[in-house]
Amino acid sequence: MVGGQSNGRWIVPLVGVVGMLGAAAAPAGAADLGGNCCADLEERIAELEATTARKGNRKVSLTISGWVNEAVLFWDDGAESNAYVGTNSLEEDRVRFTGEAKITDGWSAGYTLEVGLWGSELKGTSQAVPNGTDSVNPTVDGLRVRKSSWFVKSKDLGRLLVGQDGSATYHLIDDVDQTLTRNVSDFEAAGTAIGAFKTREGGVIGNAWTDYMGGFNNSTPGQNGRRNIVRYDTPTFANFTVSAAWGEDDLWDVALSYKGDIGDFKVVARAGYGESTSAGASGIGGCKPLPGVSNGDCQWWGAGASILHAPTGLYVYGGYAETQLDVIGVHDGDSETYFIQTGIEKKWFSLGKTNIFGEYRHDNVGVSKKAEQSDLDFWAAGVAQNVENAETTFYAAYRQYDGDVQKALGGPWTSLDSFHVVITGAKIN
Repeated sequence: MVGGQSNGRWIVPLVGVVGMLGAAAAPAGAADLGGNCCADLEERIAELEATTARKGNRKVSLTISGWVNEAVLFWDDGAESNAYVGTNSLEEDRVRFTGEAKITDGWSAGYTLEVGLWGSELKGTSQAVPNGTDSVNPTVDGLRVRKSSWFVKSKDLGRLLVGQDGSATYHLIDDVDQTLTRNVSDFEAAGTAIGAFKTREGGVIGNAWTDYMGGFNNSTPGQNGRRNIVRYDTPTFANFTVSAAWGEDDLWDVALSYKGDIGDFKVVARAGYGESTSAGASGIGGCKPLPGVSNGDCQWWGAGASILHAPTGLYVYGGYAETQLDVIGVHDGDSETYFIQTGIEKKWFSLGKTNIFGEYRHDNVGVSKKAEQSDLDFWAAGVAQNVENAETTFYAAYRQYDGDVQKALGGPWTSLDSFHVVITGAKIN
């Protein structure tokens, strides 16, 4: 009391002194930032290490990542329309485990284990099947091992990989897409989005659209898939990388990749070639066999590029690819695809980048499962909005399918009714 009145100026310092005396007399707590801060920090680090997935192994790292990609599919085949909810098969749900350990200066070893998951796989849906299944593992709710591989890498000599993983021409043209459409609408998207839906001819239901399409990876010529392989990737020289892979019974492929800036333009380009001598019933080596055919081989090649003007966000992305199926004792079939997409991707809002695009793909198909020749057109347009703070991309795209097929050698051509698709959803990392 001063002059018979309390003085607040003395209360705060007094409380502070008492607090410091109490802290000095008591053991250091979890929030102690005094003289024992280093010991407390070490204790916190030890506690965090004890709760991480890499407990017990301080040499090999573990990173867990992945995404969920669910969508609503609206479709109209001219005689019937409906809407399904399911996993977007273009980039299905997945969990990925990766890690790496240093061997010595410039050398490391690592691994990838990736599992794909789905509730209802949209790639398996059709007019009669609202809950899609996987053709290999026919269950509505399922999972599959997408990748299981290890590698040894040298800064100067490149990387050697062994296991189930992408071959050299895996996503050959898909992966030159450097915009948000890589997860919304890439080179393979038309073959994936059509799922198992059937065509109509004058309103009468017919064979599946994919029965008239070529290629053996999502009905798209010129690209290979994930295989059991040995793969080598060179170090990057002047923005170029060379990849080569061999495996299964038997396939091999090579690819040349470029990624770099040329003035204000960001450029990504790839070209590759591959062969497989296995056209067995399972198509293990990469060839997509014809019904009742278990011999033959196939070759495929393709090239693609994307060019993005950084200041404006304007871009063009496209590619050309072929697959040739040589069937012993029957006949040969060549399928070709050319594709172009153009649009603009720019950050107009604080949320993140916006992509507005349009695209066209044309397939000239030789022999397929149900036809001698097919002439198919695929149109698409859409928008994708990234939300940076949520690591999420929302998207909506419209697709139209048209075509003519010749079912028998020398027979008449049949026009297919237009098929319309709208797919909208979100991918959250």
